[in-house]
Amino acid sequence: MRQVFNMSLFNSMPSRRGALTLMGAAALTLVGGRTSGGERLFGRLIEETRDIKPLSRRIEVISAALLGKRYRAETLIGGPRRAEAFVTRDDVFDCVTFTEAVLAAARAADMPQFEGELRKIRYHNGAVDWRERNHDFAAWCARNIENGVCRPVALGSSVAIKKVMTDPRALGRRNYELAGIPRATLLAEKARLQDGDIIGFISRRAALDYFHCGFVMFGSKGELLLRHASQSRGRVSDQTMESFFAINGTQYVTVLRPVEGTESKT
Repeated sequence: MRQVFNMSLFNSMPSRRGALTLMGAAALTLVGGRTSGGERLFGRLIEETRDIKPLSRRIEVISAALLGKRYRAETLIGGPRRAEAFVTRDDVFDCVTFTEAVLAAARAADMPQFEGELRKIRYHNGAVDWRERNHDFAAWCARNIENGVCRPVALGSSVAIKKVMTDPRALGRRNYELAGIPRATLLAEKARLQDGDIIGFISRRAALDYFHCGFVMFGSKGELLLRHASQSRGRVSDQTMESFFAINGTQYVTVLRPVEGTESKT
């Protein structure tokens, strides 16, 4: 069954990832409405991987280079009454900024294209504005399917899961219907997955869409791994998918497959 998202809502709202803070902002330099926390690493990784094919392999190599980087929440800057700044960092990540930065770097041929890809992935229509930021991961998924950055991966039969989001309150009420893949189905059909697939973990709370995300990877013995910016571990790390499921009591997930950009490495 195909992934189901309430697409009619997405033109007027984003929603959750923006509990706003100035945490870490002092380490950034604001230049023309954007911030930089050090981009040399991404520039080098893009240069070193631009000839690697396919896209899934570039995602694997770039994300592996970030293993051990520190976890930090809420590094983005902006709010209902505060101008949004376009933040690019290669030193600290939360689960979403890690996922989108790696994806943007893997789709880019140089740093200007990296910034364009990151805007497209992070913001609705690439508009750097707090209200256009993909605060809810449900909106992140739907918009990045809509703009051709990703496509849904269907495994077995999915379960329709309804969510009502109200935080942050300035964005109003958002209704989503998610197509959840049962964790047992994911594990049973892991042969249909590939390195670099994006996985979102659906929350068991009615008022929260997803509680975490990261990349699917396969270990040297074929074991299914989660490569993610982990709050509990305090860094970007690999973890077996089964152990993550067991620790967090996950029931349902969403899987997206990144798509090669038409202007990226072809």
